[in-house]
Amino acid sequence: MTGRTATRSLEIAVTSATGAATARAGGADRVELCSALELGGLTPSQGLVEAAVATGIPVHVLVRCRPGGFVHAPDEIDLMERELVAVLRSGATGVVVGALRPDRTLDADTLTRFVAAARTERPDAEVTLHRAIDHAADPVAAAAGLADLGFTRVLTSGGAPTALAGADTIARMVTAAGPVQVMAGAGVTPADVPVLLATGAAAVHLSAKRLADTAHRGVPMGAGDAGSGHFETDAEVVRAARAAVDRHRG
Repeated sequence: MTGRTATRSLEIAVTSATGAATARAGGADRVELCSALELGGLTPSQGLVEAAVATGIPVHVLVRCRPGGFVHAPDEIDLMERELVAVLRSGATGVVVGALRPDRTLDADTLTRFVAAARTERPDAEVTLHRAIDHAADPVAAAAGLADLGFTRVLTSGGAPTALAGADTIARMVTAAGPVQVMAGAGVTPADVPVLLATGAAAVHLSAKRLADTAHRGVPMGAGDAGSGHFETDAEVVRAARAAVDRHRG
């Protein structure tokens, strides 16, 4: 599959095995599994990876050791390499990684290391560059180098707050990326799908989330705890996104 393929795919970001099962039932092609979606996503636990894999949908696991920026210290890089190997051993079919240099170019040495580790553990592993590319100084130029680094695809909003706002840049990234699939994501709703696929993107990515009513009224459990519950995958949104992707041909 290439960035210009007529066969488009739907990826749903989930934080639970229940979410993975909901995405599968709604027609998603795969899920990106993470924890702490409200922080932009962090590496999930081994148990969660295994539970999501058991639902039967292809699982790509976000490997991100902390929130914040994408310039990583050597110990963080070592940790993420270990994590990506572990999640592949737990049955994931792909990993989602990223790293930048202080000058906001891709950290090619680290990314090459991640790709090599993934393919050594699982030769058919799909490797996606996450939205670190949207923090790059020039996302289009960064996209042009992804094939040489061995990436399968890149998730991007075109450097904008939402994929819809970055649609013009996404179209340029599709051209620049060549054989690497470009997947549009960030603030995506089913209504946005036609515009995003018209850029030539090979896939769309959305969280399809709703707030579950699990709020607590007690003592805060941390500085970021507002007691407002947690997000879960909305089956209706997944189905609507699947229908929107299927309506787009060519």
